Parts: sequence; C-alpha cells; structure tokens
Amino acid sequence: MKFVGFPDGLHETDEEMNRWLRWISSSRPMVNHYSIFENDIYCGETFYEIDSKHGNSAAMDIKLFSFARGKGIATKALSYAMEEAFRNGAEKVWVDPNPDNGKAIALYERLGFERKPMPEYLKSDERSSSVYMELNRK
Repeated sequence: MKFVGFPDGLHETDEEMNRWLRWISSSRPMVNHYSIFENDIYCGETFYEIDSKHGNSAAMDIKLFSFARGKGIATKALSYAMEEAFRNGAEKVWVDPNPDNGKAIALYERLGFERKPMPEYLKSDERSSSVYMELNRK
C-alpha cells in the first residue's frame, strides 16, 4: 500500500468497506474485484474498472502481501483480471504505477504493457509522477 499512498494501510471502517463492496456488486461486470488465494491463504487482491466514456479502457490494480511476491501469483491473478476485463468489453487495460515501484513495472512489462503518455482525462496532481502503461486487446 506504500506505493499507492497508504503506507500504514487504508484504515477504513466496516461501513466504508461495506459501501465499497455494494458499489462493486452493483457495478458488475464493468467493475470487479477478485481476492487472491494460494493454498487457501489470502495473498491479496486485484481489481478492474471499465470506463465506457473513454474508449472502454479498464484501470487495473493489484495488491499482494510481501510473502506472496516473487512466486508468479501476481502474474496469474492480474492475467485473469485482465482477461475478465477484456471479456466484459474493455478494449485496452492500463496501470499507473509509482515510478519507484520497479517490481510492479517489471510485472506489467512481462505481461505486455507498454509505457505511453498519460491520457489527458487521467492527468491529475495525484498521478503527476505515475508511469502510465497500457495494453490493447489482442
């Protein structure tokens, strides 16, 4: 969570998390969240949100506990979420990792993401230093 601005976690209340889950449930299949397990152990989560206003582009996200990194889990989980986003109408998927998060950037590059200029509609102070990467549907 450190690379997405929450070095000490989210600190969300149960009600805030329930509101978020209701939003996910009511927005499917344009939005989806997947819990990642390996051998019945929770390892993290992945997520997509398809934006129909901007060419059916899907924002992708993944978060893994440190004990689950370096084992191919992120590759499998994010690949699955990307396939689902494409199956549900995305024409491209994108990520915007922190430039200091070299391991995430390497993961995205292994999956075929390419660095491109940040689209105007995504530019913000929050993303000013992010690395924009995208992958078109094949």
